[in-house]
Amino acid sequence: MNQQPVRLHRRNFLRGAGVALALPWMESLVRANSTPSDTPRRFLSVYHPDGVGLPLKTDPAWNDWCWFPRGGEKDFELTKVLDVLEPLRSDITIYSGLSHPAARKIHGHSNADQYLTGAAIPADGLYQNSISVDQAIAEQTGDATRHASLVLSTNGGIGGPRGAQTQSFNREGRPIPAMNRPKQIFDTLFVTSGKDAFARLARSKSALDLLLANTRSLERSLSKKDQQTLKQYLDSVRDTEVKLAKAQKWIDSPAPAIDTAHLRLDATPEEARLYFQTMYELIYLAFLSDTTRVATFQLGRENGEGPHDLLSRAVGLDGAHGLTHAVKQPNGWKNLGTYNRYQAEEFGRFVQKLKDTPEPNGAGNMLDNTFAMHGSASSSFHLSRNYPIISAGGKNLGFTNGRYLKFGKGNEDNQAGAGIDTDAGWQAELQGEEEPLARLFITLLQRFGVETDTFAGITGTLERV
Repeated sequence: MNQQPVRLHRRNFLRGAGVALALPWMESLVRANSTPSDTPRRFLSVYHPDGVGLPLKTDPAWNDWCWFPRGGEKDFELTKVLDVLEPLRSDITIYSGLSHPAARKIHGHSNADQYLTGAAIPADGLYQNSISVDQAIAEQTGDATRHASLVLSTNGGIGGPRGAQTQSFNREGRPIPAMNRPKQIFDTLFVTSGKDAFARLARSKSALDLLLANTRSLERSLSKKDQQTLKQYLDSVRDTEVKLAKAQKWIDSPAPAIDTAHLRLDATPEEARLYFQTMYELIYLAFLSDTTRVATFQLGRENGEGPHDLLSRAVGLDGAHGLTHAVKQPNGWKNLGTYNRYQAEEFGRFVQKLKDTPEPNGAGNMLDNTFAMHGSASSSFHLSRNYPIISAGGKNLGFTNGRYLKFGKGNEDNQAGAGIDTDAGWQAELQGEEEPLARLFITLLQRFGVETDTFAGITGTLERV
């Protein structure tokens, strides 16, 4: 006998003891005002400050520790910095030669504010930002989810003008505060109702313990495939809950106003790594439960300090920001490259998880319907040009991966500004021509259904993507 679909509201929840957990998409659940062919389209931008390692070709470190690959569009060779992404080679695209024209003369300590906006913010004086691309997408997709977007960073809050600790800016150009505490983020996946619900949730070791009865009742109405989907989802929620306490310890550790290279904190490097992974898992759960379809995650603030500067401790290195200043010291390029490699590794872990998760309606896997970016507004030492960007997924949005795309003219080998470790680089004249990053954003907006041909004062889409 064929099982009949369960007709529930499109925002489906497990409920119990005043707590509600958003459910993942499942074939047995027919959402109101939706069709079985509906598949969420998702966007993620991960930003890392301080740029990447770009030694000169004449430097022995170039062969192993240059961030950009060697070779052509399809026959490119990843160096040790990105070789952790080799298993995902057919799912990623690497870009060079893209930047925001309005930011090319901005020092790398001040350019993160413009990464997703492309706004013409001067180096000093009047500050006025504009809408970020994630929020432009969220305006298109937000009505379908409980949260229009999820805004995260390691430092939290908004920071200050030219020192943003968030990547997201609203239509008026005002920064949207980022969350950085795993428990706070986890609780955004829950709805509390009733006078005692919040206290009951706080006392419980697991929110799932408050929902088990409802889980058993729902399972009887699901197909075998959806029962497995639900089990995997709840296992992921449970696993994330277990990690929250240790991850929280890391973010709560004091960061005295001293040289971070000499910090000795109670939280261990293992907990720094756990925090990083937990933040990615929370994004995964938010996407899987269709709580949101848009997320940003900023790995700290330009010019260092705060929690982000300690992430490099996870791989046995000193403060992250200081690594960019020490590239000419023994093993300097290797140390910066090792940290960049760690960033790529955790991004790759998240991408693989999306790839391993089928869409319930058979429209590929979650990665096929997600465009995930990982990048910085600096390349070599505070240079606001030639942004190092990786994208993953987006097959069902029309993106073709397995490529190394070079844009512009005159810097095909990515040596403009390479090898620098002083501020003379960002003040130098631009070598070669670069394409506006906004054209990639316009391409994205159109594929998310936004009818526009302009963004940040730039017109037209990016070719070959």
